[in-house]
Amino acid sequence: MRILHRFWTFTLLLLLTWLHVVHPFVALAQSERPEVLVLTFEGPITPVLQTYLERAEEEALRRDAELIVLRLDTPGGSVNVMGDVVRFLDNARVPVAVFVWPSGARAASAGTFVVLAAHAAAMAPKTTMGAASPIDASGAEMGETLLRKITNDLVASIRTHAERRGPEAAEWAEMAVREAVVATADEALEKGLIDAVATDVPDLLEQIDGLTVYVRNTPHTLHLRDAVIVEMPMTPFEHFLHTIADPNIALLLFSLAGVAILIELQSPGGYAAGIFGVIALILGFYALGVLDANFAGLGLLGLAFVLFFLEVLSPSIGVFAAGGAVAFVLGGLLLFDGRDYAAVSLPFLFTLAALLGLFSVFVLTVVARVRKKPPLTGQEGMLGLVGVVREPLTPEGIVHVHGEVWRARSIQGTLDVGARVRVVGLDDMTLLVEPVDHTADANA
Repeated sequence: MRILHRFWTFTLLLLLTWLHVVHPFVALAQSERPEVLVLTFEGPITPVLQTYLERAEEEALRRDAELIVLRLDTPGGSVNVMGDVVRFLDNARVPVAVFVWPSGARAASAGTFVVLAAHAAAMAPKTTMGAASPIDASGAEMGETLLRKITNDLVASIRTHAERRGPEAAEWAEMAVREAVVATADEALEKGLIDAVATDVPDLLEQIDGLTVYVRNTPHTLHLRDAVIVEMPMTPFEHFLHTIADPNIALLLFSLAGVAILIELQSPGGYAAGIFGVIALILGFYALGVLDANFAGLGLLGLAFVLFFLEVLSPSIGVFAAGGAVAFVLGGLLLFDGRDYAAVSLPFLFTLAALLGLFSVFVLTVVARVRKKPPLTGQEGMLGLVGVVREPLTPEGIVHVHGEVWRARSIQGTLDVGARVRVVGLDDMTLLVEPVDHTADANA
C-alpha cells in the first residue's frame, strides 16, 4: 500500500508540474506562432477588392497577424479602381504579399500594378503578368496628346513601384505600359519583379521567411516559420457585388431592367415590375461603372429599348423590334470594346437580343392590345349588353342580362316586363339601363 501511495503521489506531482510549469510555456509557444491571412480574388479588379483588403487589414491588426497573402487571378480593370487599390497597398499597416495563383492565372493590365505595389510578390508556375497599356474609357480613339499624357502618368506610377526592385524591373515595368509586354513567372523572377515562384501558400511562406519589406517606409522583417494559415473568404455581400461586376451579368441586369420598366409602362399600377426594374437598373449601372463601359455602347442599349417600346405602339409588326435587336447587339459589342478584362460572350449577346426582340413583338404587343379591349368580365363587362325586363322597372326592377338576373334602374321612365334594355352604366350593384328597339340583338 505504501508503494502504491508513493506512486500516485509522484504521478500527481508530475501532473501539477506539467499544468503549472511546462504547459504554460507550451501554450505560450503555440500562441506566438505567426498568423497569415489568406485572401482569394478572381476576376476583374473592382472596388470589392479594396473593401476586401481593408477588411482583411482590420482583421490582421486584431489578430496581430504577420502577413496578408492575396491570391490573385485577374485580367485587369479600371485605371481609377486600380489606383485606389494601389494607394491602399502603399499605405497598408500590415504587409501584403500578392500571389498570382493558381497555375494558368494572370495578373494582366491593372493587375500588374497591384503586383508591383505589394510589399512582397510571387507567382505560381505557368502564370503571367504584364500588358498594362491604357485604353480610353469613352470608347473613342484617344488623341496622340491625350494618349501620351495617360501613358506617361501610368509609366511614372509603375516605375515608382518597380524601382525598389532594381533598374531591370523598372525598365520592364515601363515596357509593360508602353508596349504591353508580358512576363512568365520565371522571367519575372529573373528580372526581380517578384520575390518567389511558389506552388502554394506554404511554399511561398517558406521562401519569403526572413524577407525585409517596407511598411509605410519602415523596414519590417517577415517571420513566417511555422505560420498559422487562416483562410479569409469574401463575405456574401462582397461576393454578390463582385459577381454582378461581370460583363455578361451586367448586360443581363440592364436587359431585365429595361424589360421590367416596359412592362410597368404597359401595365401601370402594379408597381412590382417598376420597382424590380429600378433596382436592376441601379445594379446594372454599378456593374457598368465598375467595368468602365463606354458611352457609345450604353447609348445604343438605351436606343434599343426605346425601339422595343415603339414596337408596342406601332401597328407594323417587327420593324422596330428588329431595329432594337440590331441596336442591342451593336451596343453589347461596343460596351466593353477593347477591354480584355470585360468581354461579352457573343452567343449570349445574340441570344439575349433575339429574346428581347421577340418579347417586344409577341408579349408586350399582346398586352397592349388586350388593355385596349373593353372588359368582358365583372361589372364593367356588363356595359353595352342587352337584356330583358323580368320585373317592371318603376323605375327599379329586375332584368335578365347575359344569363344572370340583376337589379336594374331605368333612366327613361317605366318599362314593362318583356321590354328589351341596354346596360349603360352601374350604380354599385344596380345596372342603369335604357330601352332599345325591338330589332336590336339580345344577349339574354
